[in-house]
Amino acid sequence: MTPRDASEPHGSRWSDLDRPPLNVTALRRGLVREGGLWSEVEVVQRTGSTNSDLVARAAKGEAAEGAVLVAEEQTSGRGRLDRSWTAPPRSGLFFSVLLTPGEVPVERWGWLPLLTGVAVATGLSRAAGVDTALKWPNDLLVTVGGEERKAGGILAERAGDGGVVIGVGVNVSLRADELPVPTAGSLLLAEAVSTDRDPLLRGVLRSLEEWYGKWRAAGGDPGVSGLQAAYAAGCATLGRDVRAELPGNRAVVGEAVALDGDGRLVLATREGVQEPVGAGDIVHLRPA
Repeated sequence: MTPRDASEPHGSRWSDLDRPPLNVTALRRGLVREGGLWSEVEVVQRTGSTNSDLVARAAKGEAAEGAVLVAEEQTSGRGRLDRSWTAPPRSGLFFSVLLTPGEVPVERWGWLPLLTGVAVATGLSRAAGVDTALKWPNDLLVTVGGEERKAGGILAERAGDGGVVIGVGVNVSLRADELPVPTAGSLLLAEAVSTDRDPLLRGVLRSLEEWYGKWRAAGGDPGVSGLQAAYAAGCATLGRDVRAELPGNRAVVGEAVALDGDGRLVLATREGVQEPVGAGDIVHLRPA
């Protein structure tokens, strides 16, 4: 009789055959290498928030750049502005990474969540065969039945003076009756060619390593690294009329026409003014 791994929840680790656990040994073998970005990969069965855990570890000096923390289930997953994120165990990719781009000017660090969006969309397109669009500033969209649905999100948080923890949540195998809201989606519902989370996670992290390397080598310059153009090319927000709701009951309505050098969304208003809106300022971005 094979003993049960103490880290596994009660019952068989194969209790949901459609949702096998991640293979941490294979993930480490495929991602952690000499000269590479990823320094460690840890998979936990259940936690409140991988972002909170990794931020705390970084603050204590217990995590180095390239640390990856993955959870099979998050009980207190968070999006922007502390919005909640919930999903059944082993139904998605829920992970955080620690980056320390010390040689990049701090004023360019705001590009990191946008960079992560490009990397995740690229990795999922390759590994799952699903076209993934970006909704500025931090959402990942897939098409389900001809309709855009949110299938993932990104959250970046400072970790001490020199680090940033970036969390990613992607719905992989959620079925229609499991969606938290009707406007949500998943790779399964978007007819992905694969919902095997091991190659999906490897593909996303390799893509993130590639884009982070380009951006860092360019000193964080979004133009030189190609990041600004890549985000604009994959951004479903551009070209649409939107309403940016800001603190203090203020709103800006206009066509999203560009992404500026600081990663802000530029809105062309009816008054003929081009007004940039920063991700840190926005409460909601809705269709106008």
